[in-house]
Amino acid sequence: MLEENKTNGAGDGITLKELVLKVREWNIYLLSKWYIIALSGALFGITSYLYAKWKKPIYTATTTFVLESGNQSGGLGQYAGMAAMIGIDLGGTGGGIFQGDNIIELYKSRSMLEKTLLSKSYSDSNELLIDRYIDFNNLRDQWKNKPELLNISFTQDGSIMDNYNQRLRDSLITAFSQAINKDVLKVGKPDKKLSIIQVDVVSRDEVFSKSFNETLVQHVNEFYIQTKTSKSLKNILVLQEKVDSVRTAMSGAIYSAVKVLDATPNLNPTRQVQRIAPSQQAQFSAETNKAILGQLVQNLELTKMNLMQEQPLIQVVDQPVYPLKVQEGKPLESALIGIFLGGIIATAFLSIKLSLKNIL
Repeated sequence: MLEENKTNGAGDGITLKELVLKVREWNIYLLSKWYIIALSGALFGITSYLYAKWKKPIYTATTTFVLESGNQSGGLGQYAGMAAMIGIDLGGTGGGIFQGDNIIELYKSRSMLEKTLLSKSYSDSNELLIDRYIDFNNLRDQWKNKPELLNISFTQDGSIMDNYNQRLRDSLITAFSQAINKDVLKVGKPDKKLSIIQVDVVSRDEVFSKSFNETLVQHVNEFYIQTKTSKSLKNILVLQEKVDSVRTAMSGAIYSAVKVLDATPNLNPTRQVQRIAPSQQAQFSAETNKAILGQLVQNLELTKMNLMQEQPLIQVVDQPVYPLKVQEGKPLESALIGIFLGGIIATAFLSIKLSLKNIL
């Protein structure tokens, strides 16, 4: 009975001898199937070689620029109360709608991408970037059975289209914008500690990559600067209008005082009220307007200073130039990798097949 238990216990595991025999069996089996492994490696290698050989090159256009946001507080806080008394907000303590890295998200917005897609590929060409995007992606070949897509015109103003074509046009632009955000456009900071922003446009068309990159950077940066300074610009216009109005009123009061004196050259001494009252009234009005004008001019200059401080600095460091950075396929390297993967896959398949055969 004891020897029987020992025999059963030994049968539960695998001995070193059995392991060596199984490895030997596995090697012999794989060597007998060498032609399958070689054929698999050759097929994978040839496929990888042809794919790398025929793969279209990828062009990358890169723009890097330094962004320094304008100082919105500066030393104008002490004058904010003074300006508020006449209904003017200098904006000295406002946070602004674009802070920190928000400009990166602005690059990915649909409105900026749409504006860029509907721009010209060249300044002296009528071809739009969206048409070039459709061409190098061969989308018109895919739309052969969809005449409504082929007839869409992106040069026409969408607001004058009928509802169906406008909806179709907007849906295409939205789809292209999403695809560009996913596969074409890359925006970020190479170093989180620095204020350098890098914009990459990656596509199979060299002209599209460069033109789209330059146009997008131009549109976004212009919009960013315009939005950052719009509040101060509006304040300057309001203040300038008030300054002109008060100056006109002061000039009118001065002329009124002189006219009163001219109108009564030989006034009876007992009737001085006819000269003094209107003259002093006009003089008082002129002095009042003079004081108001002084405060307005001071606030106008302060607002102009604030505008200069709010003006963000966007300095382009590098911009795309021809020839662009190109990423081409490497046929020989791809073929070697394909041969290796093909051999591994065939070996794994044969090993699983042998294991299932032994189990059954």
